[in-house]
Amino acid sequence: MNASGLLRSVRFVVGHNGRPTAVQMDMEAWSALLDWLEEHEDRALVRATIAQLRDGPQKAGALPWEDVRGEWDASVPEPHL
Repeated sequence: MNASGLLRSVRFVVGHNGRPTAVQMDMEAWSALLDWLEEHEDRALVRATIAQLRDGPQKAGALPWEDVRGEWDASVPEPHL
C-alpha cells in the first residue's frame, strides 16, 4: 500500500466537542504503516553505523572477530536432530 492509499484509509473519531480525538485505519494500512516505520528506523540505524565505521572499526567500538568468536560459537545452540 502506498502513502496515499494509507492516508485514504484513515478515519478520524470526533469527540463530543467536535474536535478529532482518535484515528482509525484498516488492518492492511496499519500493517503497511508499521512496515514503513520499521524500514525507516532500520535505514537510520544503518546510516548512523556507517558514519561511525568510516572512522575505523576501533573508533566505532567494533570488536575483532578473533576476540568474540568463542562467545559467538558458544551462544549458537546445537541443532536437535
